[in-house]
Amino acid sequence: MPYIQRNGLEYFQFESFDRSKVNHGIFTRKGGVSPTPWVSLNLGGTVGDERANVVENRRRIYEAMERSVESIFDVWQVHSADVICTSHPRPLEAAHEKGDAILTDNPEVTLFMRFADCVPVLLHDPVRQVIGVVHAGWQGTVKKVVRHAVEKMMDQYGSHSDDIIAGIGPSIGPDHYQIGTDVLEQVQTSFGKRADEILINTNERMHLDLWKANAILLEEAQVGSVAIAGICTACDLGRWYSHRAEHGKTGRFGAFLALSS
Repeated sequence: MPYIQRNGLEYFQFESFDRSKVNHGIFTRKGGVSPTPWVSLNLGGTVGDERANVVENRRRIYEAMERSVESIFDVWQVHSADVICTSHPRPLEAAHEKGDAILTDNPEVTLFMRFADCVPVLLHDPVRQVIGVVHAGWQGTVKKVVRHAVEKMMDQYGSHSDDIIAGIGPSIGPDHYQIGTDVLEQVQTSFGKRADEILINTNERMHLDLWKANAILLEEAQVGSVAIAGICTACDLGRWYSHRAEHGKTGRFGAFLALSS
């Protein structure tokens, strides 16, 4: 498995991303200071953990990746299809903008998002030197947030879709993601004829494949390549936070992406 160990931390990397051009990692829950039930590298500031723990955990990630914490750009994730472009970091004490996809072409900015079952999607255009991180739970997926992010890369930065490399990171897999009628109907409306490719009927219980759903959206956006980690957060609670498997009493892991200077 493509896990990297550094400074007591552990993170996943996509082999399809050129490490000479992008500095990236999706961090497991190992190596932090948070106590139970957030053990241990919790990055979520709204889940009950002490702020000092979250700040220290974030500091450890940035130190391991040899980036300044002051380079961070993160947002208040609200399960939307809103895409935010930035050329500057977010001042550490400034309020967060709301959105679920963030893009930059500035090597001095580090994009950062938090997850606990929802799908992290990393984007890199090595030609225009643009990067993006997308947060796609079921709501963001039916709203096609990842497609909006690709379209914004094209409109804002002049990217060509077939130059874009995408990675679908660790998140809840279809085996653990049972859905109800309300979600089922929204998936069917959003994906139309292709809904059958991502809905799995198991013993009269409907499951949703968020990996395949976002791969379809990226395929329809005509991106150059899509890698799927295929790692289910609910299957490995020793490594990952899972909101569903831990019944909401858990932390958030971090996705980190920056252009190499």
